[in-house]
Amino acid sequence: MAELATIGWSEYVDLPDWGITRLKAKTDTGARTSALHVEDLKALPDGRIQFHVVHGSRRSPKTSPIIAQPVKWGRVRSSNGHYVERWFVRTTLQIGPILKEIEISLVSREKMLFRMLIGRKALERTFLVDPSKRSILTKRLPKKRPKNSKPQS
Repeated sequence: MAELATIGWSEYVDLPDWGITRLKAKTDTGARTSALHVEDLKALPDGRIQFHVVHGSRRSPKTSPIIAQPVKWGRVRSSNGHYVERWFVRTTLQIGPILKEIEISLVSREKMLFRMLIGRKALERTFLVDPSKRSILTKRLPKKRPKNSKPQS
């Protein structure tokens, strides 16, 4: 069996196909599929879908417009136990040095702390989750001090 890369319960991930970096994501071994926070989702006449991926901090959110070919329209049981229908797309997920093509459902996660959930299908055969740690493969950036504050001695 190949060695699995250990990741924490949350990591900063990249979606390089879409030019998105340092997206804060939570691993969720209870979820089968991965989910990504998007807005303005609409079907295009040519069969593709258009949406905006919401990333950045809550204080200064950023959006990236994406056009993608959906892989399916499927039912998902949401966190409240109800079934909902969602679009699914495929893209490359990068956690640290590891790249993996995954399937992601597109949904509004505006009330959630994390813009993305990484489900079991994306984790299997590649990652082992250590629930006692976070950001194992991706280092957190130091918090910025306000511009007018002085370092303490």
